Amino acid sequence: MTVAADSVTSLVQSVDWAAVAPPTITAVVALIVLVADLFIDQRRKPLLGVAAVTGLVASLLALVPLRKGDRSTFCLTDNAAACSYTADHFTLVIQFLVFGGALLTALLSLTETRRKLPAGEFWFLLLSSAAGAALLPASRDLATLVVALEVASLPAFALVGLRRGDRLSSEAALKFFLSSVAATAVTLLGVSFVYATTGTMHLTQVAAGLEDVPGQLDTLAKAGVALTLVGFAFKTAAVPFHFWVPDTYVGAPLPIAGYLSVVGKAVGFTGLILVTVIAFPGYADIWGPALAVLAALTMTAGNVAALRQSATRAWSAVRLLAWSSVAQAGYLLVPIAAAAYSSDVQIGATVAYALMYAVVNLGAFAVAALVARTRPLNRISDYRGLYATRPLTALAMGFFLLCLAGLPPGIVGLFAKVTVFSAAVDAGLGWLAVVMGVNVVIALYYYLQWTAVLFRAPEAAETAAEPTRRRTPASVTVAVALAAAAGVVLSGYPQLVLRFAATSLF
Repeated sequence: MTVAADSVTSLVQSVDWAAVAPPTITAVVALIVLVADLFIDQRRKPLLGVAAVTGLVASLLALVPLRKGDRSTFCLTDNAAACSYTADHFTLVIQFLVFGGALLTALLSLTETRRKLPAGEFWFLLLSSAAGAALLPASRDLATLVVALEVASLPAFALVGLRRGDRLSSEAALKFFLSSVAATAVTLLGVSFVYATTGTMHLTQVAAGLEDVPGQLDTLAKAGVALTLVGFAFKTAAVPFHFWVPDTYVGAPLPIAGYLSVVGKAVGFTGLILVTVIAFPGYADIWGPALAVLAALTMTAGNVAALRQSATRAWSAVRLLAWSSVAQAGYLLVPIAAAAYSSDVQIGATVAYALMYAVVNLGAFAVAALVARTRPLNRISDYRGLYATRPLTALAMGFFLLCLAGLPPGIVGLFAKVTVFSAAVDAGLGWLAVVMGVNVVIALYYYLQWTAVLFRAPEAAETAAEPTRRRTPASVTVAVALAAAAGVVLSGYPQLVLRFAATSLF
């Protein structure tokens, strides 16, 4: 009787609530917003946006007590080293990126929910997606990883198609949904093969199990690894799994397009890092070359497509940013591929680049959302003469574009690209470094071309037809200012990015 009681007691474990607090706060606020939406009248709907912003700020503050990066919970009772949730430095940096990106998205969306979007549904979906995205970097077993991935993705489908009666929005949501469902199905099939081979879900135990796979299961294990990687390649918009990106970004509300380009991409790359470096290190000879080829194809296809965008085509500004995000995904893949040839330290370059990219790309989308208030077709030509009417906005946009191009004064962009380039060279991937160098030169053309448009004198016809200038909402101004300030700080002190990256390694 005593033995039975002791065995039951051993199955009971405490939960480290401080470790799980950041995503939990966001999820709880999402539920509060959903319920509150049923009981408050239309005039008080803006309070839901304030609650969402407050919840995201609280989640960011909840990261501070975890800064030592030594917390784990939901561990196996017979193996304390195998945990389902780990709040290490890698987790904290990615969660900071997720909550920061969601906060900027929320600031940009405060006016959208007052005019075009249903407030309650929008804030619930955004917070739910952010909670799933924040859970993913802490996941250390395949089941939690897949669940977090879907919690981050499913609300995003609805956010893209939330503009009722908008054909572009509905088509974008459908393409995004179908591609993501296919990615999830492939990922689940791969995960099931890995589980059948190893008999475990925890990433560290999967790695140990794959080191000693029986000969008759070797093909199944390799198929599981390959299918899992293909599933995450969909999520990262790597070529040839990128076809949904341009139309989805055009059809989505601009703040959500920015959210997908940063937080959605961070989710995919985080999952890719966890499964390759932690779960599948024994199969580096498979995923290393595959990711190197994907990186080369992705950055090349993205830059060439961005280069072909016509300045007078409807939504050309958003399409250029969409194809640019595909190219940036190629750069982000380089250090992960390099980790297969050298060491896990290369992952720090991906984290550094992701932090830089998140700041400046969300800033660019913030300016695009501002311009779209008077120029709804959002063509690149619509930005001509922006300096004459909105000098600070034009300077901010020029700074964001130069950061993405990797040119001064956007030192942080140059620093991040050099870091990624060095990762490829140190790993012996000289051919990939050459491909990256060529693509960086290609990207300079369209980034500089757009930057030049900002400072050209507006044409007389355009000046005469200039729409009545609307007052810029304070929340949009704050979002642009925060992104610009972060970019300036990181450009003045780029070592800060690498310091975060170096301490983020698990």
